[in-house]
Amino acid sequence: MKNYRLLLFVALACLTTFPVRAQQTKRYLYVVTPGVRNYLGYGGHGINVFDIDDNHKFVKFIETPGGMKADGTVSNVKGVDVSLATNAIYISTLEAIQCYDLTTSKLRWEKQYEGGVDRISISPDGGTIYSPSLEKEFWNVLDARSGDIITKIVTNSGSHNTIYGPDGKYVYLAGLKAPVLNVADAKTHKVVKQVGPFTAAIRPFTINGKQTLVYVNVNGLLGFEVGDLTTGKMLHRVTVEGFLVNDVKRHGCPSHGIGLTPDERELWLCDGANERLHVFDNTVMPPVQKTTIRVRDMPGWITFSVDGKYAYPSTGDVIDVKTRHIVATLEDAEHNAVQSEKMVEIHFRNGKAVAMGDQFGIGTVR
Repeated sequence: MKNYRLLLFVALACLTTFPVRAQQTKRYLYVVTPGVRNYLGYGGHGINVFDIDDNHKFVKFIETPGGMKADGTVSNVKGVDVSLATNAIYISTLEAIQCYDLTTSKLRWEKQYEGGVDRISISPDGGTIYSPSLEKEFWNVLDARSGDIITKIVTNSGSHNTIYGPDGKYVYLAGLKAPVLNVADAKTHKVVKQVGPFTAAIRPFTINGKQTLVYVNVNGLLGFEVGDLTTGKMLHRVTVEGFLVNDVKRHGCPSHGIGLTPDERELWLCDGANERLHVFDNTVMPPVQKTTIRVRDMPGWITFSVDGKYAYPSTGDVIDVKTRHIVATLEDAEHNAVQSEKMVEIHFRNGKAVAMGDQFGIGTVR
């Protein structure tokens, strides 16, 4: 009898102690390829998944049957984003958007859009997608559940990169053919403001959490410019010191990639000409150059882990933000290098996505 009671006590203790493990949150980095043009040698055609808490080890490869051109070849991946509301990951290619279920990894739908697609962004509530046409005159506003077009926003700016503001009120629309940033009201889906002009057409950009500042790459500049989202004025032009502007492999732009650490204390800048990342002190304005980090290839994009511990350039290097050391490199199951300009962090609990990062290196100080 005593032994029975002892066993019962131990069993109850285990039930009390260990259910937390069943609820444990797992953090993964979803890296979509081909995310450097249509180069299949950097990760194949699909989603490479890495375990953030296990030294970014390769976990699995998710095949993506969508994303094909009319001639049967694989299309360039242009963007990636996640909706917690629909439990889905969305991948944009040159021609279409694919929606995959995050629990089953199955394709729910794929739709092509007139004018093509570029880098998409989804509303914080997960219900609306802003989808730029491929460097053309307009953005499509889509229902995230169905992919149906709600309306169209015409800017005539060469639509390209898109950021949905973290409060869901505004969407920031940058085009390859304009030196101004258009700002759309997320309720009316109309442009209500312009920021700039900057000194050239806008390439990648990011914003702070309060949505008062925008940091933009522009054509021809090894560096970045800063704009005031409140007044609409350009504030500063910051040039990287100590490095030459050489030829770049891709994008035709020496700095293509920019992001803020989540605490907004630093700004990290891609230098495709010298295969480096330059780190700036963002506690002062304009930001001041601090140090540089050599990476294994040309960086064309950068974002950060949700907790701010890691920097993720498109080269597949995983960098400890505090020490500046490369602590891992993304590799597939056969130890081939994985590189992509399209990646996003997703947290899962019991097979369902419960949190996510962002692809743009947006600040989180509100």
